[in-house]
Amino acid sequence: MDSVKVSAVGADGTGAVAALLAPHLRPGDAVLLTGGLATGKTTFVKAVASAMGSPTSVTSPTFTLAHFYPSGPGTILHVDAYRLSGVLEFRDLGLDEYLDESVTFIEWGEKVAEDFSCHLMVELHCDASEPDLRVIGFSSECPRWSPVIDALQAALPDEVKFS
Repeated sequence: MDSVKVSAVGADGTGAVAALLAPHLRPGDAVLLTGGLATGKTTFVKAVASAMGSPTSVTSPTFTLAHFYPSGPGTILHVDAYRLSGVLEFRDLGLDEYLDESVTFIEWGEKVAEDFSCHLMVELHCDASEPDLRVIGFSSECPRWSPVIDALQAALPDEVKFS
């Protein structure tokens, strides 16, 4: 499994790390985000969407379950699986017809990971003792993401990377 972890300070730091991912994304990609409440999942998606040229203001899809945003490389599909019971309920949303045409971000992605054989997992964690610090981990077992993780690792300053 390819992986890299980085530390970021505040929303700006999370956004800077997220923006590094944007040039590597293409329609058909699935990025699953995990982490507790208020760890920066929506902030991460906002920054990627902005870096991909989306003119739309990204908001959390917690209550609507899914939002679509235009971007330069194609549509961004932003899903929040928090209120879903699992993969069967996700399938009932009928979003599968959009997955090949969109760059898909799914918050609480661990709930639906089994439906995405080739996904990038982005794990966001924070520590109550340092509320502005985020640890962001990128990992995947799919060969599609190996060069992306390598590029992220190369683009990040050494002082923010660790294993």
